[in-house]
Amino acid sequence: MGKVTRRGFLGGTAALGGVAMTAELAGWTTPAEAAGGPPFGPVVVRPSDPRYDDLAVRRTNQRFRPRPDYFHVVGSTEQVVAAVNEAVRAGRRVTVRSGGHCYENFVGDGAQVVIDMCEMSEVYFDAERGAFAIEAGATLMQAYRKLYLGWGVTIPGGQCGGVAAGGHIAGGGYGPLSRRHGLTVDYLHAVEVVVVDRTGRARAVVATRNPADPHHDLWWAHTGGGGGNFGIVTRYWMRDPNAKGGDPAELLPKPPAEVLSGVAVWSWDGMTKESFRRLLRNYAEWHLRNSAPASPQVSLWGSLLIPGRQAGADPGGMILPAQIDASVPDAERVLRDHFTAVADGVTPQVFVPPLRREPWFQAVRTLSLSAEAESGRYKGKSAYLRKPFADEQADAAFDALHQAGDVSSRGVLWLLSYGGQVNTVPSAATATVERQSILKALHLVTWDEGQDGAAHLEWVRRLHQRTFAATGGVPVPGGDCGGAYINYPDIDHADPAWNTSGVPWSTIYYGDNYARLQRVKSRWDPRNVFRHALSVRPPAR
Repeated sequence: MGKVTRRGFLGGTAALGGVAMTAELAGWTTPAEAAGGPPFGPVVVRPSDPRYDDLAVRRTNQRFRPRPDYFHVVGSTEQVVAAVNEAVRAGRRVTVRSGGHCYENFVGDGAQVVIDMCEMSEVYFDAERGAFAIEAGATLMQAYRKLYLGWGVTIPGGQCGGVAAGGHIAGGGYGPLSRRHGLTVDYLHAVEVVVVDRTGRARAVVATRNPADPHHDLWWAHTGGGGGNFGIVTRYWMRDPNAKGGDPAELLPKPPAEVLSGVAVWSWDGMTKESFRRLLRNYAEWHLRNSAPASPQVSLWGSLLIPGRQAGADPGGMILPAQIDASVPDAERVLRDHFTAVADGVTPQVFVPPLRREPWFQAVRTLSLSAEAESGRYKGKSAYLRKPFADEQADAAFDALHQAGDVSSRGVLWLLSYGGQVNTVPSAATATVERQSILKALHLVTWDEGQDGAAHLEWVRRLHQRTFAATGGVPVPGGDCGGAYINYPDIDHADPAWNTSGVPWSTIYYGDNYARLQRVKSRWDPRNVFRHALSVRPPAR
C-alpha cells in the first residue's frame, strides 16, 4: 500500500468545567486514578489549536480528513457522557473514533464533533466482573501484549496491530487465531456504551451476555453490529463463556507457545489464466477440506495476497504467508502439505523459503501490519466465500491484475483463511450472522497523493462488480457467498449504480439479523444520534 507516515498525537491537559457524573458512573475510577495518578483530559481541540491538524490526520485512510468544529479527546467514561451531552444539547452532529481505521468516511462525513478515544487505552483484569477489560482506544497490539505478558492469554483478534478495540470488536473481529478459537465477539462478556435516550440525555450503560440482563439486547448488538450505530463504546469485558472459576489465566484462550510460519511465492512470469484459476481453486478447496474444528489444520491460518503485476524486470507475484501452532503434531508437515496442496498443478513453480519458528508474541509483532504500513489512500470491498471462486470469477481477477499498469499495479486480491471454530456458532447467537464461510475476500486498491484517485476507484469497483456479476455486482448471501464484513464497509453496496441485485445493503452485511438490530437501534438510539452511511436504520413506523 502507498505508505504515509502517521504522526502521533501528544495530548495536553485542559479542564472542561461543569462535568457532572451520571448516576450509573458514581464512584467509578480509572486504573490510573486508582493508582493515584491524575486523570487525563478532557481535551477540546479547535481549528486554531496546533494539535488540530495532528488529530485530523490520525487515521489510516488518507482519502478522508475530518474537519469538525472540534475534537474532544477523552480519558474516562464520564468524560464521554459529558462530551455527548454537550454536543447533543448544542445540536451538533457527533461521531466517534478509536483507532482511526475505516474504509469509508464514517467519522468525518458531516461531523461537527469527533470524540477521540485514543487516550482511553487501558487493559486490565476486572476482578469484580471476573473478566478482562479493554478500553475502546486500546490497540490490538496493546491488548495482546498486556493480556499475554500479564496472564498468558489472548483474544482471537486481527492481524493489524494498530487497529483499536473500539470498532474492531463491535464489528465482529477475527484474525490468525479465529479458525481455532472463533471470533473476537465470541468472548464478549460485557460492554459499556454511552447512549442517548429520547429526551437527549446521555448516560453510560453496561450490557452483559447474561440473557436475564435487561440490557442484553445492547450486548448482542455489539457482537457484530458494527461501530457508530447505537452509542459510544467505552470498554469491553472479555471472558470465555465456557470458562470456570476466577483464575484470570484460565478465562481466555492461551495462544501457542511457539509459531511456525512460512511463505509460498509464485511469480507473475509464466502465470497463465488456467494456472491462476487452479491456484485460487486449490487454495479454497484446501479450506473446504480442512475447516473441521477438531482437525490439526484448523490451527493453520494464511492469506493469499495477489498484488497487480509490476512494471520492470521483477513483475512480482502471488504471496501466501501462513502460520501454525508449532505444538500441533507434525506441524511442519501440515504447513508444507498446505503449500504443496495449493501449488498442485500451478505453474510457474512455487518457491518456499526456509520455515521460521518464533515465540508467539514475537511472531505477532513480526507478522502484524503496523498502522504506518497500512496507511495511504485506499478503497476496499469485501466478501465472504462459502465455496471457491468459479472460473469466470478467477478470470475477472486475472484480467484485472496480470498486466502492469499505473492503476492495476496498485490493486490487490486478498483471500484470508476463515471457518473452523467460527462456524460452530449459530447465526442468530451473535449479530455476526455469517457462520458458513471458508474464506474472506478483499478487493483493494491504493494510490498516492497527486495520483488520479477516480481512476483507482473505478478500477476496484469494476473488479468487484465483475467478480459478482451473477448476483448483481455484489456478494449476495446464499449459494457461494455469505455477504460482506461490516468492518470492511463499502458504501457502494448501498448504491444502485453498483448494486443491481435488488438485495439491500443491510442484507449483505447483516442478513436475517438486521431486523433485530433495528429494534435495538429503536430502543437505545431513538433520536438516531449515532449514524453514518451504512449505520443501522431505525425501523419504519
